[in-house]
Amino acid sequence: MSTTRSLGARALAEGLGAGLLVAAVIGSGIAAERLSPGQVGLQLLENSTATVFALAALILTFGPVSGAHFNPAVTLAELATGKLEARAAAPYIGAQLAGACAGAIIANLMFELPAVQLATKDRISVATFLAEVVATFGLLTVIRLHRRGLLVHLVDQLRQSRGDGGPHAQ
Repeated sequence: MSTTRSLGARALAEGLGAGLLVAAVIGSGIAAERLSPGQVGLQLLENSTATVFALAALILTFGPVSGAHFNPAVTLAELATGKLEARAAAPYIGAQLAGACAGAIIANLMFELPAVQLATKDRISVATFLAEVVATFGLLTVIRLHRRGLLVHLVDQLRQSRGDGGPHAQ
């Protein structure tokens, strides 16, 4: 992440990244429902595949500017570990929330749906909350492992154990 960029530029990158990510997640979900009606497994595959590629592109695009948090939980974790200056947390989180709302509206409009609508699926349960906690923990763990170079090391170890070496094999 560049600390030479202004806080405004970094917050803008966070807002754009969060907005584009939410638009990709919601948009690919809507598209999957329309392309594969009644095939929930296929819809999940379509949505998750589009999401992972969108996230990768957004991290590559905005990571050098702001760190590509796109998520208040990541921003708070970065703040708690001293990787983000305190004065940046509120602008980052405000931009992420505003961007996410804009991204949801844009995704709906791209598919000719009302800009804002209430969800028709009940997603409020202990199980859903627990799933969000586990997913957030997983996200933060992957970020920490990546920062320490441990993901590359783990992949190399897996490749070596299978005998196919890989680009980082010794």
